[in-house]
Parts: sequence; structure tokens; C-alpha cells
Amino acid sequence: MDRLKGKRALVTGGTSGIGLETARQFVTEGARVAITARSAEAFEPVRPEFGDTVLYVTSDASDLSSQKRTAATVKEHFEALDVLFVNAGVAELRPVEQWDETAYDRSFHTNVRGPFFLIQALLPIFANPASIILNASINAHIGMPNTSVYGASKAALLSLARTLSGELIGRGIRVNAVSPGPIATPLYSKLGFSAADLKAISESLESQVPARRFGRPGEIASAVVFLASDESAFTVGSELIVDGGLGL
Repeated sequence: MDRLKGKRALVTGGTSGIGLETARQFVTEGARVAITARSAEAFEPVRPEFGDTVLYVTSDASDLSSQKRTAATVKEHFEALDVLFVNAGVAELRPVEQWDETAYDRSFHTNVRGPFFLIQALLPIFANPASIILNASINAHIGMPNTSVYGASKAALLSLARTLSGELIGRGIRVNAVSPGPIATPLYSKLGFSAADLKAISESLESQVPARRFGRPGEIASAVVFLASDESAFTVGSELIVDGGLGL
């Protein structure tokens, strides 16, 4: 409790899965929290839980103008920002021959370009010290079939965690990444597979994880809380892998 007391935090993609659980833990730990979603309707399922305790910001992670509006809204309500968790993203899995330019651009615009320009837009209001956590993926490290574009976009985020660390640490801004393995979130149901195919894919993934189960969103959120807190003040440009051993 109170590990983030007094800190002002922004969680992108904060209405489901890892983002939602992270927002919950941030609130529990004493932070003032803003969450984003692509549409105002997406906030409705979480409003009964959060009420007026969080700031709701409609923002499309792939749209550059949204990043500027998000930064302006956070500045208006929080004045400054202590923690940013870049969580909003898309995961499209398909064989390499089935990709087209539109789908490719959608992945990189949402997973890389949007986060980069969000960080840029927020730079004037980051406190000193501050912490940025990027949600990457174990798929940046392993050669899992059908994840070529997704894995590449997450590898780009890991590169940003290192390069931006070197560039921003002089301003007191730490940048780190968390890389989840398979996590039990609504993400998999959004991949467009039939129920039977999704079951088969889930069972196949689970069999590859040495821990023999999917991770829980709360397990990733706990790692993010650590990286957001002063407990990790000497952790800079690092990647915390939480994957049940999948990347071994």
C-alpha cells in the first residue's frame, strides 16, 4: 500500500486486461490515475468500479493528434506526470504471406509510432524524477510462427526503452519495459479465430510454457508497479520478462 502515494500516472489502454489491472493496482497504491480508451463507450464497464477516482481520456493510440490531446488533458488535470505505462496496442497474428500494407501499418502505428509521439508530447510535463514503462512482449525474443509483425513492433519498443533511457535519464526520466508471455486477457478473443481454433491455440501455447499455465494480468501489473515506484529508482533501460519461462 502507498508505494505510489502522491504520484500521477497515465495508463494507456486502461479498460481491460493488463491495463485495467494496472490501473487498479496504481489506485490501490495511492496514485492519481488517468486511463485511456479508443472510445468513450469503452469506459462504461469500468465506471461503476472507478467512479470519479480516475480521469477518463478518449485517445486512439494510432492517431498522432490524439497523443497531443492526451498530453494536454493530463496537463490540465494533473499539471505534471510521474508515471506513464504505455500499454495500448494491437496483436495481429497471421502468416507472412497474408499481410498487406494496411494491416502492417496499423500494427506499427499503434504499437510504435503512437507511443513514441505520446512520449514526445508528454515530455514538457514529466516530473523529475519520473518513470516510463513500455509494455513489450516475449514475442520480441522468440521465433513464434505468425508473429512476425507483432514481434517486430514489440522489439522496436524494447529498443526505445534502451535508447530513450540514455536520452532522458538526464531529465530524471527512467524508461523500462515489461515483456509478458501468454496472459489470460480478452486480447486473444479479439484475434478473429473461431472458438475451436482459439481453444486449440490456447492449449498449444499453454503446453509451451514451462509454468504450464497462462499468466494473470495482476502478475504483470505487479511488475509495472515495481517499475513505477521508487523501489526501482536505479533500474534504467531494463526489461522485466514475466513469461512463465516461455523464453528460456
